[in-house]
Amino acid sequence: MVAEILAVGTELLMGQISNTDAQYITKRLNDVGVNVYYHTVVGDNPQRLKDSIALALSRADVLITTGGLGPTKDDLTKETIAQALGLDLVLHECSFNKIEKFFKRVNKKMMNNNVKQAYVPEGSTVIPNNNGTAPGCIIEKDGKTVIMLPGPPKEMIPMFEESLFPFFSQKTGQIIESKMLKVFGIGESEMETKILDLIEAQSNPTIAPYVSHGEVVIRITARCEDCDVANEMLNPVIEKIRDRLGSMLFALNGETMEEVVVGLLIENDIDISLAESCTGGMLASKLVNVPGVSKVFQQGFVTYSNQAKMEILGVSQQTLDSFGAVSKETAIEMVNGVVARTKSRAGIAITGVAGPDSDTDGRPKGIVFVAVRLDNEIECIEFKLNGDRERVRHMACLNALNLLRKIIINRFEKQ
Repeated sequence: MVAEILAVGTELLMGQISNTDAQYITKRLNDVGVNVYYHTVVGDNPQRLKDSIALALSRADVLITTGGLGPTKDDLTKETIAQALGLDLVLHECSFNKIEKFFKRVNKKMMNNNVKQAYVPEGSTVIPNNNGTAPGCIIEKDGKTVIMLPGPPKEMIPMFEESLFPFFSQKTGQIIESKMLKVFGIGESEMETKILDLIEAQSNPTIAPYVSHGEVVIRITARCEDCDVANEMLNPVIEKIRDRLGSMLFALNGETMEEVVVGLLIENDIDISLAESCTGGMLASKLVNVPGVSKVFQQGFVTYSNQAKMEILGVSQQTLDSFGAVSKETAIEMVNGVVARTKSRAGIAITGVAGPDSDTDGRPKGIVFVAVRLDNEIECIEFKLNGDRERVRHMACLNALNLLRKIIINRFEKQ
């Protein structure tokens, strides 16, 4: 079954809002074995909308539209689809009563144009909208299925989950189950080389690698009748990839690096504090995005200036004069200082040059030193990172977390 998603609204074409509806619907259709080959966006123009509908129905089994179901004159989706399919619009009494009750509840006058929302193409199945006034509908005609949904995600998503997901599950009788593996510390090309024979031999499950925000993601997808069978198909492939990539594979279910690290800290009862310079608190922000991190995260210090490094962390003036703020020696003193001050078992220190230019000591943009301490074990690594200022900071955080992850794994695997 092939579907096309047609988003209606000039505001989408003008870039005023993002087409998140299509992204959501595509993901959920994939979960029930429906292939989405096209996303189309069209403005509030009757002829262009009519042309887009005709094109979609010529190449897809299912057309799902979002938007254009409101009460104003430029909301033309229902009218245009009804015309394209040769159907009359008829009043849906239940929807009319619901809209009328809504306006009474909010103590507002119901205008004549609001009644327009209660009209649906004849013979259609109405999809109730429990979060707004515009109902959706399903039309099945001449071997094609046309589904209309409102544009606001707060209305569209519940309608899809409550009515359409069961509808498509029954139609296809199958699901698509995916696992998102994440890899760090290796480029996409090198990673692909290591598992190339697996990729070339794929059929079902399929293997699709891609890069996302400095990490390599491997999406493994199985198409079958239920989740148990899917897992039986996916697990052997995952194990083969794990054997090839070893510790570079850090997530099996799409977890972020910070989620993985926080899980390890909690599991092993390790508390942590941070000393950040060039990342400016970004690492702390990533950690506190993870629920439950309060069990292990003690304190974080942004010591941007040399004075702050000396006063808060105890970095010596001699170290700064001899080696500079961006150096292995300073990073080590920073992590020792934050651990001494907070009494945490683990500490991370980051100092570097985020850019866009070299620092005052001539250190090039992208040079970063990360020091990690766990109990009495200290490791410090120099990284040379590419990209703009934001990416250098982001990659510094990922490398710091990954270094801590590997230290914890090595420590507790040996025990």
